[in-house]
Amino acid sequence: MLFNSIQFALFLPIVFALYWLTPQRFRWALLLAASYYFYMSWNAKYIVLILLTTGVSYLAGRLLETCAQKRRKKLIVSLTLIVCLGVLFVFKYFGFFWDALTQALHRFAVPLHPLTLQLVLPVGISFYTFQTLGYVIDVYRGDVPAERHFGKYAAFIAFFPQLVAGPIERTGNLLPQIRDPRPFDYARAVDGMQRMAWGFYKKMVVADNLARYVDRVYADVFQFKGLSLVLASVLFAFQIYCDFSGYSDIAIGCAKLLGVDLAENFRRPYLSASIREFWSRWHISLSTWFRDYLYIPLGGNRVGKVRHWLNLLATFLVSGLWHGANWTFLVWGGVHGAAQIAENALHLVPKKPPRGWRRCVRIALVVAFTTAAWVFFRADSIGGALHVFRHALDGITAPYTYLYNGFLGVGMSPGELRTALLVYLLPLIVLEIVSEKIPLCERLRRCKAPVRHIVYALLVLLVLFFHATGEVSFVYFQF
Repeated sequence: MLFNSIQFALFLPIVFALYWLTPQRFRWALLLAASYYFYMSWNAKYIVLILLTTGVSYLAGRLLETCAQKRRKKLIVSLTLIVCLGVLFVFKYFGFFWDALTQALHRFAVPLHPLTLQLVLPVGISFYTFQTLGYVIDVYRGDVPAERHFGKYAAFIAFFPQLVAGPIERTGNLLPQIRDPRPFDYARAVDGMQRMAWGFYKKMVVADNLARYVDRVYADVFQFKGLSLVLASVLFAFQIYCDFSGYSDIAIGCAKLLGVDLAENFRRPYLSASIREFWSRWHISLSTWFRDYLYIPLGGNRVGKVRHWLNLLATFLVSGLWHGANWTFLVWGGVHGAAQIAENALHLVPKKPPRGWRRCVRIALVVAFTTAAWVFFRADSIGGALHVFRHALDGITAPYTYLYNGFLGVGMSPGELRTALLVYLLPLIVLEIVSEKIPLCERLRRCKAPVRHIVYALLVLLVLFFHATGEVSFVYFQF
């Protein structure tokens, strides 16, 4: 069941009505039932995996709370990591590592037969696995008490707005809201509807329409040269941001309708003045998860310079691999890690935030770098990504032909170009810049009712008239 589907348009109002009609002490049960139904609408049998990781992590939390010996606590955490990460490994990474091992041994004339597990990657497995692990580690550290009520803990893990693509919630934020639901708040519900409307615009109008041009090129990238490669890569930078941040906006808005505040996952990352700042604004719940549960335990920046750089690189390599079982994701993570090391080594991040034209220049450089790095993220292979870089400027000595063939290659007519600029990209860019100081929802709250209603109507009309045809899945569902 996708957020941008007719099924969800029927599902959410029913859950909303039942939730607020249900007595507070039983609302966790409704959330749990709704969340399991939501997840099982994709593949019912994979609910077993959520039940397994939920049960193992719940039991681990209870044992950690009653155990006094540090050695036994470490053993409990280790076993939990083995089980939960083991499930993730089998379904997501087994084929990748087996192929890598097969190829490596083949170089030394050691035959190893290919082995393929016919498994479909469960939707959201990386997200809910990290949420369960975060809970167990928090209990081990003493940051939160173990949850005694299994049903409420299960509802925390499976909370349907953020189940399949985040934000990856921390125990201290979400679980208390499941345990002790709030009374209905009209203002919070209005904020939720605003966030959902903006999220649907980013997903259905911007991301899904741009995906047509991106997919045309990257489906067989070796057939294209010149500006077509550049345009597809630039459009993908917008597509993936609007697709994923659009999902987060819908998830956060949906949760607000149920009286729950989820963590912010994006803060206008393409307005960053450094790669380090970019990662404090992009997929915040994941970057802070890796910071708190991997980077800092490795030593963070409290060690020597070289060790610090290695910690950065290791964290980003693992982050890249988290996104997918492909060498392209590993390279993408490594490129971002290397960029942060370079910023650190060359002191490229000023102590005081730059302003004026200096900040504009830095933002332009960050956008250029992240767009280039996205090529590895989008390409199916390292060879495909390198093809983009090698042939992006082919034919540039004949500017008119370069431009004409470029737009023709991505399948964009002059009318579609105008629509892309005026309907898809311009409103997005303007609102992102305007929202840098004061978020969009906050600005709307300050406006008079007629102005707010005009904005709402405009967003709805844009979604109705310019949405891409069909139910297009979210990019991060594959992770």
